[in-house]
Amino acid sequence: MTDLSRAGVAETARLVAGGEISARGVVEQALARIETRDRGLNAISQLMVDAAIAEAQERDEALTADGPIGPLHGVPVVIKEEIDVAGTVTTFGGDANVTPAVADAEVVRRLRVAGAVIVAKTTMPEFGAFPFTESAARGVTRNPWDPSRTPGGSSGGTAVAVSAGMVPAGMGGDGGGSIRIPSASCGLFGLKPQRGRVTTAPHPHLWWALGTAGPLTRSVLDSALVYDAIRGNVEGDLYTAGGEEPFVAAAGREPGPLRIGWSVKPVTLGVRPDPVHVRAVEDTARLLGDLGHDVREIDPHYPDPTAAFVPQFFAGIRSEADQVEHFDRLERRTRETYRLGSWVTQKVIDRALRTTEQVSAKANRVFDEVDVLLTPAIAHRPPRVGRLDGVGTVRASLRAMPAIAYAALWNVAGNPAASVPCGVAADGLPVAVQLVGRTDDEATLFSLSAQLEAARPWPLLAGDA
Repeated sequence: MTDLSRAGVAETARLVAGGEISARGVVEQALARIETRDRGLNAISQLMVDAAIAEAQERDEALTADGPIGPLHGVPVVIKEEIDVAGTVTTFGGDANVTPAVADAEVVRRLRVAGAVIVAKTTMPEFGAFPFTESAARGVTRNPWDPSRTPGGSSGGTAVAVSAGMVPAGMGGDGGGSIRIPSASCGLFGLKPQRGRVTTAPHPHLWWALGTAGPLTRSVLDSALVYDAIRGNVEGDLYTAGGEEPFVAAAGREPGPLRIGWSVKPVTLGVRPDPVHVRAVEDTARLLGDLGHDVREIDPHYPDPTAAFVPQFFAGIRSEADQVEHFDRLERRTRETYRLGSWVTQKVIDRALRTTEQVSAKANRVFDEVDVLLTPAIAHRPPRVGRLDGVGTVRASLRAMPAIAYAALWNVAGNPAASVPCGVAADGLPVAVQLVGRTDDEATLFSLSAQLEAARPWPLLAGDA
């Protein structure tokens, strides 16, 4: 049987469509890898063995029926705990819900329509509140590059599952960097799309203007394939995005000469980037110059996003906590965060949303002079696990600052932003940079990221370096 432990989304779908391996064979391999590789990592919270095998069998029957198949046909995918999957409990990383969801979230439905097979749910910190995948209910999730280190968060379980080669792709969410931070920590490509690019149904929004769902993958093309399958809106979505170019097409074309501005200045005051990340940005800037782009250091003149971000952070957690079945089962820190956010009334939310528009306008002034902004993805090297042990909301928030120092502004502004791998540092952990694009311009980020990937290939699995 073909060994698919290193295969990505595109290759897996090609092999299944070509009859070189059955969808059931692919899924059974993925389930076996999860069983073996997740020991000691704790990426998987709910394994869907019977349902996944049955769904894979349906994919094989569809293929033998000689009808049309989707671009993800037979590809095993994992889903972050905050996203509804029919027949599983949407736990948000905790124990406060016990009743299985009766229907898939719209993004999951679209994945299935495209032919993907859902094999598991993945760990996250409760409600995705902090960029470390640690919780009282699920324990500590560990980085496959170094199990003593965090994979980041909040989509840490998904990042670990993909980086360790359990599956080719997984779904995460990003309300303050939660796709990009674990991607940077685990050596993956992770793009936060434009606000409104991906539906949040059945919910009208994810943390109001801050959050969006998206995939974590080992390659640019794989990400584009998944995004093209899930992008688009439904009635009731609070936000929508513009732009029509398929992302797969964008990933397959040259970006052309671009004006690229780089900066290592953090948005968050008091945070200093690790020298490893400064060098990564400088090295990437030189490479981009060699590739024919107009590259120069700039001052982005970042606005302060605090007044827009903080109320939506508290309101997002409070709104999700209000919907759980057993509030008393929430973590102590989550209940503290809930109490601390009691000042966030609807009037405060409305004011924060108006401030969001102002912050977005100021942040986007940088694109008057450049096409793409290059920065570090995170400020720190992935710290040791246990960052949330025994700490309350305030200390946890302070410990989160280096992780979100470059990321969270673009949740407020709404722009697409991608964590792009650029090798492995002397400490044995991955290094990444962030590329930020104009409003609605994921296409340029896909094209430029693919060019970087071709010029400077990155390790595909933890331990490849």
